[in-house]
Amino acid sequence: MTDEVPYSAQAAAAPPAAPQPTAPRAAVPYGTPDTPRVAVRGEASLEVEPETATLTVTTSARGKDRRAALQDLTRRNAAILELARGYGEAVEKLESGALSVSPEPAQHGRGEKVRAYSGHVRITVVLNDFTALGDLTSRLADQELTRVEGPWWALRPGSPARRDARRQAVRDAVTRAREYAGALGAELTALVELSDPGADDGARPPAPGFAGARGFRAAAPGAADDAPAIDLEPQRQTVHAQVNARFTMSPPAL
Repeated sequence: MTDEVPYSAQAAAAPPAAPQPTAPRAAVPYGTPDTPRVAVRGEASLEVEPETATLTVTTSARGKDRRAALQDLTRRNAAILELARGYGEAVEKLESGALSVSPEPAQHGRGEKVRAYSGHVRITVVLNDFTALGDLTSRLADQELTRVEGPWWALRPGSPARRDARRQAVRDAVTRAREYAGALGAELTALVELSDPGADDGARPPAPGFAGARGFRAAAPGAADDAPAIDLEPQRQTVHAQVNARFTMSPPAL
């Protein structure tokens, strides 16, 4: 004879179900009455002297003979490079850019008739000594079939001015938060978060800006022995910085 256990006894003897993990409590984004939060944005704007000046130099050559046009272009390019190198450490960077040599087809007639050959080469000159800028610009513009554009004033990517602007933005954020807390009779107790604008949502934060200068254009049909130096006054650069900050503060005296 088989003993049968009642259903109620089986249920009582079954092991208890494992407790389900509780979902973590969502963080309170605005703090609590005991530890209120204050969120601010710090800003800073500085005006500083530029660190570099960039010139774009384009020299050209044109002729009915392809080899002659290429030789003229090579000679003018070498003259510009030699002239820029002659300023030594005042020229921080000297780079050759786009080079183009192409035939110009005849406007009338059949077949592959070529009217002339033309070419140009572009050179970038970056200076860090502005006392040499006016003289070099004039002498470059005085070269044969050469066009000069610039100067484009700028700061280096790692300029100390950008670091100073960010530091001032942080100090501005702390000052604003203290003023808000002081208006409520409270004090700041801790820093909760410090971030660039847009860092939380994955957006790219705005890069520190600077005001660039309009450049001039000068084209020279031929070279002269003594080109008058152009007086170029550096344009001050404006650097902006922003930062988001969250603090906790003591309970306000309401």
